[in-house]
Amino acid sequence: MKTIFLNAQLVCPAGGVTTGDLLIDGETIAAIGSFETPADATQIDLKGKTLAPALIDLGVFAVDRKACRAGGIARVGLMPDQSPVLDDPGIVRRAALSGKPALWVHPLAAATRGLLGEDLGEMALNASAGARAVATGRRWIPSSGTMRKVLAYANDLDLVVVVHAEDGGLADGAVATEGETATRMGLPAAPAMAEALAIARDLMLAEETGARIHFRQVTTAAGFDLIRAAKRRGVRVTCGITPAHLLLSDIATSDFRTFARLSPPLRSEDDRQAARAAVRDGTVDVIASGHDPRGPEAKRLPFTDAEPGMSGAGTLLALSLGLVRDELLPIERLFGLLAANPARILGLDTGTLAPGKPADLVVLDPEAPWVINSTRMAARAGNTPFDRLPVQGKVIELFKGGTPVR
Repeated sequence: MKTIFLNAQLVCPAGGVTTGDLLIDGETIAAIGSFETPADATQIDLKGKTLAPALIDLGVFAVDRKACRAGGIARVGLMPDQSPVLDDPGIVRRAALSGKPALWVHPLAAATRGLLGEDLGEMALNASAGARAVATGRRWIPSSGTMRKVLAYANDLDLVVVVHAEDGGLADGAVATEGETATRMGLPAAPAMAEALAIARDLMLAEETGARIHFRQVTTAAGFDLIRAAKRRGVRVTCGITPAHLLLSDIATSDFRTFARLSPPLRSEDDRQAARAAVRDGTVDVIASGHDPRGPEAKRLPFTDAEPGMSGAGTLLALSLGLVRDELLPIERLFGLLAANPARILGLDTGTLAPGKPADLVVLDPEAPWVINSTRMAARAGNTPFDRLPVQGKVIELFKGGTPVR
């Protein structure tokens, strides 16, 4: 079956922004730009709307098909923090099948058994069952010896290690970042350097073992400086961030707003500006949603008792497009952060509009206005810190392997 998209604004991380047509043949992209239209192709006139690679959300905590459809996400990297933990080949295999037919799920297997930070997980068996990476989950591995073994074993298997960057000795029990806001609210807080300490250790171990390492979220100026320096030395390191840490500072937790209780916690305004600079200069490789839907039983509690996390899949694209309007980066680079780079990190042959790639596509109107509403989100729960925020950019259609996702 062939489908041709006519009169599209084509946004490709590799090819830039052009106007023209795109042809799907079966599950793959067959041609792009100007070409002879096959007589047997179904035609869809986009009338100038944007056609881009579907998003790949690296590091979600739930398989949430409706939220992903709303956000233009065709693939997710699923964190191992599930029940049960993704530390067994059978569990990994079930997770890989859990999104069908609407969503590709790429499990990230637990780096250690039960995510307890002690015994190594069965990386080879889990990789053969469908795991695309190994991850420490929401936790930091306190033992440097264990972390070194994780990196060395993963390197032998050519698997990237996805890590959480907070020194547990400093961050244990903290719910906020040390500073004026936490002091005024009387919240248990950790210094921002808890992130840099964790990054520094893991970078040294990654450099020594030669392993690939991805810091799922880097949120502080000191952390970005370490990542920049490591990249210059040739360390195989990448890092990500969520829109929350680009758009919000710790002031958003005022009035004990538990929807703004995140992990890592929101940082100072200086760190937020450093994060935006890191996106601009290319230090940040991935923008991800950190999708972690939590209902009232987890969020309608005192701030210190509430669970961290936000529902972000449905708002990832709209919030990220704000970076383009702010002239922080061009739209083709944005889709590199949202699609091409996550694909590369996970070893997926997708994320661009090149012929031969999977036809995972999103049709969007980048200027369409709407208002984020926590009570009407297409997600398991509406725990977003962006409730009532006006945004622009709406998904019109999503295609997974050439098939519309409804």
